[in-house]
Amino acid sequence: MRGLQVLSALLLYPEAEMIAALPELRQALDSQPFWQARLQPLFDHLGGARLIDLQQQYVQTFDRSPGHSLHLFEHIHGESRDRGQAMVDLLAEYSKHGLQMVGDDLPDYVPLFLEFLSQQDADTALPLLGDAIHVLAHLGRKLRASGSPYACVFDLVETLSPVVPEELSEPPVRDMDEALETFGPGADGVEPLLAGAAMGIGAAGPIAGGQQPIHFYPRAAGAAQP
Repeated sequence: MRGLQVLSALLLYPEAEMIAALPELRQALDSQPFWQARLQPLFDHLGGARLIDLQQQYVQTFDRSPGHSLHLFEHIHGESRDRGQAMVDLLAEYSKHGLQMVGDDLPDYVPLFLEFLSQQDADTALPLLGDAIHVLAHLGRKLRASGSPYACVFDLVETLSPVVPEELSEPPVRDMDEALETFGPGADGVEPLLAGAAMGIGAAGPIAGGQQPIHFYPRAAGAAQP
């Protein structure tokens, strides 16, 4: 699932270093021409505009439009207590695989989640992707409706899922401040990353049985099936 690391990078706030690395990111998908073709609109967008314009468009798309938030649980749990528990469960999942967050974002940040999946084998990554696909597809539909070039990332992710996404209802009004205080490790401006613990990145085994599921989907509507 290493290709997901490219998707993670493409969803980050555009900096000069990332734009300069676009040829390298595209080359990393040389063995996956289907991926390259699906992502071409975003590569064209990022490579064909001024950096300041890209940054303004990114902020307008993801930071000023709550319906396009890159935080998974914001789309389903809103301000409910389930959101906090879902983040705790996701942090536990990261830790179980020998990974820890480095940066100042929340554990349900989509680029962070995709980077985590990219470090796992398919037997581990695909069930988790199947759990989250309802939210990811929901976000993709919203981006597609607004004409965003970022929609192609979510369209591609949807083709990888072992689960057919279900429709989501609109969440309660968001309030991220409390969650940021609780789960944000710092405010140093560092992009969220995953760091390997003592065992090293990707060294952990498959998901152990008997653990509480991560609630990527509203409980009242039924849990997602992997």
